[in-house]
Amino acid sequence: MDRGLVSVIMPSWNTAGYIMESVESVLNQTYQNWELIIVDDASTDGTVDLLKQVNDPRVKVFVNEQNSGAAVTRNRAMREAKGDWVAFLDSDDLWSPTKLEKQLEFMVEHDYVFSYHDFEKIDEASKPIGIRVSGPDVVTKHKMYNYGYPGCLTFMYKASAFGVIQIKDIKKNNDYAILLQLCKKASCYRLPENLAQYRIRTVSISHDKLSKKLRSHYDLFHMCDEKPALIAFWFACWNMFYGVLKKIRYENQI
Repeated sequence: MDRGLVSVIMPSWNTAGYIMESVESVLNQTYQNWELIIVDDASTDGTVDLLKQVNDPRVKVFVNEQNSGAAVTRNRAMREAKGDWVAFLDSDDLWSPTKLEKQLEFMVEHDYVFSYHDFEKIDEASKPIGIRVSGPDVVTKHKMYNYGYPGCLTFMYKASAFGVIQIKDIKKNNDYAILLQLCKKASCYRLPENLAQYRIRTVSISHDKLSKKLRSHYDLFHMCDEKPALIAFWFACWNMFYGVLKKIRYENQI
């Protein structure tokens, strides 16, 4: 059943070792009415040359003239989106074949405009490491400020309910900046199915030191969400606390 065009947002930068597998996971979707918008941030590792091999008119590749950062790149992709729905997949992560079909069915049947689902973690060789990540059944605005539960590779929203989303130029937490804008207009509902794979890499932010994580969260609330400095610092600390709780409650061995 055709439920409208889905715009899939995929920023890329030096992910030649992974991006074709990510693109393939979109090409393999059982739901066919989508456009994949890839904006490459001036990669130097041959990523763009690889993308030229993709022969599907639904895959649209744009290349920044110079390296501009993740937020600027993601913003450009969101401006190019023409879909009724907007979903996200980073250029090293993967979707299960029925991801779009099942998530659209879940949203349309319940009249939801904002949803997410569970995912599992994989290593750099695409091998599952036995951890499934879930979250609250409903992420209200209050819960979203506690923690950005929906993974970037899992959430989808109805474009007409939110308009064109643009975020400020911060180095980290781009996906959380988008979530903070979305949650002000609607709660996010969880589809309790594992429909994606998140790749753990040695360069991942998850390996950043605690002080860097705290700083990136402060920037998120202060710069992007325009909270006063003390309140932004409070939210950053609160977020770190809920990050620990999230690992205990919602990251389970499988």
